[in-house]
Amino acid sequence: MPSRINLERVSLTFGLDPVLHEVSLGVSGGDRVGIVGRNGGGKSTLLSVLAGSREPDSGRVSRTGSTTIGSVSQTDDLVAGASVRTNVFGDRAEHDWAGDPAIRDVVTGLLGRVGGGAVDLDAPVSSMSGGERRRVALARELVRAPDVLLLDEPTNHLDVEGVAWLADHLVTRYARPDNAVVVITHDRWFLDAVATRTWEVVSGTVTPFEGGYAAYVLAKAERERMAAVVAERRNNLLRKELAWLRRGPPARTSKPKFRIDAANALIADEPPPRNDVELLGFATARLGKDVVDLHDASVTVPMEVGAEDGGERVLLDRVTWQLAPGERIGIVGVNGAGKSTLLRVIAGEQPLDSGKRKQGVTVVIGHLTQDVSDLDRFRDWRVIEAVEDVRSYVRLGPKELSASQVAQRLGFTGPAQQTRVRDLSGGERRRLQLTRILMAEPNLLLLDEPTNDLDIETLTSLEDVLDGWAGTLLVVSHDRYLLERVCDRQVALLGDGKVRDLPGGVEEYLRLRQQAADAADPVTIAAGGSPRGSAAHTPSAAVSAAEVREARKVMARVEKQLSRLSERETRVHDAMAEAAADHARVLELNRELREIVDEREVLELEWLEAAETVG
Repeated sequence: MPSRINLERVSLTFGLDPVLHEVSLGVSGGDRVGIVGRNGGGKSTLLSVLAGSREPDSGRVSRTGSTTIGSVSQTDDLVAGASVRTNVFGDRAEHDWAGDPAIRDVVTGLLGRVGGGAVDLDAPVSSMSGGERRRVALARELVRAPDVLLLDEPTNHLDVEGVAWLADHLVTRYARPDNAVVVITHDRWFLDAVATRTWEVVSGTVTPFEGGYAAYVLAKAERERMAAVVAERRNNLLRKELAWLRRGPPARTSKPKFRIDAANALIADEPPPRNDVELLGFATARLGKDVVDLHDASVTVPMEVGAEDGGERVLLDRVTWQLAPGERIGIVGVNGAGKSTLLRVIAGEQPLDSGKRKQGVTVVIGHLTQDVSDLDRFRDWRVIEAVEDVRSYVRLGPKELSASQVAQRLGFTGPAQQTRVRDLSGGERRRLQLTRILMAEPNLLLLDEPTNDLDIETLTSLEDVLDGWAGTLLVVSHDRYLLERVCDRQVALLGDGKVRDLPGGVEEYLRLRQQAADAADPVTIAAGGSPRGSAAHTPSAAVSAAEVREARKVMARVEKQLSRLSERETRVHDAMAEAAADHARVLELNRELREIVDEREVLELEWLEAAETVG
C-alpha cells in the first residue's frame, strides 16, 4: 500500500520533558491506527506532528506526493460566523454533494438523527454547543475525504448510537486501500471496532501493536510477562482485562488476530473479574432488602427555549422500578432522554411531579455527577489531604484499604498524591472525585459518565476497583466497553419516558434505535438544505405507491449487497497484508480489489436512483 507519512528519528521536548524521543514510524494506505496512552503522554503532540501543524526539534517528517491531510482536534477551527453548510461543504453546489451516497450517509449520521437532534445547515456555528460543533467538524472532514484523516477523541460528545455510526462509517464507507485513519481514543469498543493497528505512547516512545484493543492487551501482557519489567500488580490487571475480553461476547474475540492457545494459557488460572456470590452477600448484609424503590414516578421539564410546540417534555412517565442489593446496571439512551435526571431521582436530588420514592434506611448514596466544581473548595489542598478529608480507611469488599492505597489504585502514585488540587488536569480531578466518593463507603453508587477525561489505564484501574466493590451500582455511559465490563444488566431510555430492560445489552438498544429510524420516514435534504424527516415531503404525483414500494425493496437489496461487498473487501485487504512479500499474489488481489470498487460504484448508482424514486 502507498506510504503517506513517515517519521524518522523525530524528537520533541517541552521544557525539560521529552514528549517524543527518536520516534520512527509510518502511515500507509489502508492503515487504521488507534493511539493509546496516559493523559499528557504525548498522543495529541504526535498527531500534530503527523498533521504538520507542529515541527519537531529534530528528525525528519516526510509526506508522499500530493497527500492530503484532514484533522479534527479537541478544539475545532470552524469559521464561527459562517453557517454549517459553508463550514461542511464550502462552495460546493448542493446537487453535487447531495447526490453522493457517502456524503448523504454523513449528513444523516452526524447532522441528522444520530448523535443528537438534527442540525440546521443554515444555522451559524457560533450559536452551537460544543457537542454540535464537534459533529460539524467531523462531518466537514468526512465530506472532504482526505488521504489521511487524523482524529483526536472523535467520540467525545457522541452517544452510543453516534459512536457505533462513526465506527461503521470509518470501516465500511471511508476506508480505502489508498487512504488512512489515525485516531486517538480512550473508547476501547471503538478502538476494537476501527483499528487494525495500535500505537502506545509512553515516556516519549511509540510502541506499535497489531490489531485493536483486545490484541493490544494480549501482546502487552505477553511482552511484559516475558521481559519482567513491570510490577506484578500491573500484570495482574492486564491478565484480568484479558480474561474479561476472552469471556466477553464472541464478537469481541473474532476480530483481533492473536493466537487463541496463547490467550487461553495466559488466563488459565485467572479467576472471573468478580466473585458475584461473595459480593452479593456483602451487598445484602450492608443494604438489607430495600435499596431505592420508584412507584409511578413522573418528571417533566419545560421545553427548550425556541421549541416550536412549547409546553413541557416528559422525561419519566409513571416509572416503577425496584433496585435490588448488589445489582449492577448500565443505563443507555439518546441525549436528552433523561438519564442524568433518572440518577438524580434515585439519589433523591430531583423532586417528582407525581409518584413516590422510597429509600432503605441503611442506604448510603455516592453520586458522581458530570460537574467537577465541587472540588474548588479544596484547590489549595494536596490530593491525599482531600482524600483523607473523607476517611482514612475504607472497606472494599473483604479488604480494608488506606486512603493512600485507594488513591494509588486510581492512578495517584506516591508523588502525585502530594500535588495541589488546583494543579490537577480535568482527568485527574475526575479521578479525585471518584476516590473521594469511594472513601465515603457508599452502598449505592451512581456514576454519570465516569469515563469523561479518563485514559485507558485509569479506566482499567477503575474497573478493578469496582470489581471488588459490594453494593448496588448504576452507570450512565456511552462507553460500551465499560458498560459490558462492570455491569450485569443494561436498561434504556428511548425518549418516551419509560425505562426499558435490554436482555440483549447495548446491541439490542442499537437494534431498537435502528427499527425506530426505519419505521420513520428517511431523512431528506429540505429545500433549504437542512436535514429533516420527510414527513413534510411527498413523492411526485407521477410516482405511484407501488413504484415507491418497489424502490424501497431495491434499496434494501442493494444495501445488503454493499454490506457483503464490504466484507469481501476486508478479506482481500487481509489477504494482501499476509501476502505482502508475494508480488504476483498482491497484483492478483489488487485486480480483485478494483473489481470490488467498480461493482460498488454500480450498486451505489442503483441505490441513488431508487432513493430518488422514494423521495
